[in-house]
Amino acid sequence: MNAFSYTRAGNLGSALDELAHDEAAMIIAGGTNLIDLMKEEVMRPGRLVDINRLPMKKVEVLAGGGLRIGALVTNSDVAYHPEVGTRYPLLSQAILAGASAQLRNMATTGGNLLQRTRCYYFYDVATPCNKREPGSGCAAINGFNRIHAILGASEHCIATNPSDMSVALAALEAVVRVNGPDGERTIPIGEFHRLPGDTPQVDTNLRKGEIITAVDLPAKGFAKHHAYVKVRDRESYAFALVSVAVGLELEGGRISEARIALGGVAHKPWRNLEAEALLRGRAAERENFAMAAEALLRGAVGYQHNTFKIELAKRAVIRTLAQAAGKES
Repeated sequence: MNAFSYTRAGNLGSALDELAHDEAAMIIAGGTNLIDLMKEEVMRPGRLVDINRLPMKKVEVLAGGGLRIGALVTNSDVAYHPEVGTRYPLLSQAILAGASAQLRNMATTGGNLLQRTRCYYFYDVATPCNKREPGSGCAAINGFNRIHAILGASEHCIATNPSDMSVALAALEAVVRVNGPDGERTIPIGEFHRLPGDTPQVDTNLRKGEIITAVDLPAKGFAKHHAYVKVRDRESYAFALVSVAVGLELEGGRISEARIALGGVAHKPWRNLEAEALLRGRAAERENFAMAAEALLRGAVGYQHNTFKIELAKRAVIRTLAQAAGKES
């Protein structure tokens, strides 16, 4: 691990000042991902700015019926919060499917959104990786790519986003609140993470010097008809090969609204609004779920070791829709 200095910010303004005046500075909160990356020499910040004293540890009910989750609320506290459990159980399920209890006790909401890919080659500084070192190449494309992307990839990167929480937030259409040199702004969760394109080193649309302050959930939480399915190599402490978050509104056995988000298949949580629209007005039956799954995975491309994920994702979508509709346990 390289040498670095450490500063504990007393307020948001001082944290923003540290980022503005030191290009080598990075924010640290729970540190569950950043410290690992520093140990592996993947990331080498010259200064860590600790924001744990900032007042971002509350979950608040919003006037319009939504919920605001502070950026420093731990994953465990979100998952077990009574408002989340009652009104947004999809989010609770997704968080509890991730990592371990010990990590969830440390990991924060903001940090979860910013965690880096678990691509083997990104972590191995002896191999080429455009995400780690732009222009060096992507070792995964012709390497062992079993866990890699089948949607939205590019010739420069086929890594995936590892977050479970972000998949549920995408289905819920959450909004990320950030603050920076130009003041406060909001970013819809669907626009927060980026596809790799020719700049795979840029994971999000955060601007330079910005800090996540909170995540806002809309009033609609799909509490009645929802499901989260995570397919992985082992039952605990494993990242998704494919995950699916579904929220449904049903009227008389027909689907009036559908939200479907995929994890483990792309550089960001994956949604296809056209595929969701196909379900509107249709009966909550398997043949319609299969039609939506085909549309959702249209354009998917496998590589040498991960082509199986295309069919796996289709089956996972069908299963998750069936669970959300109460057709399968």
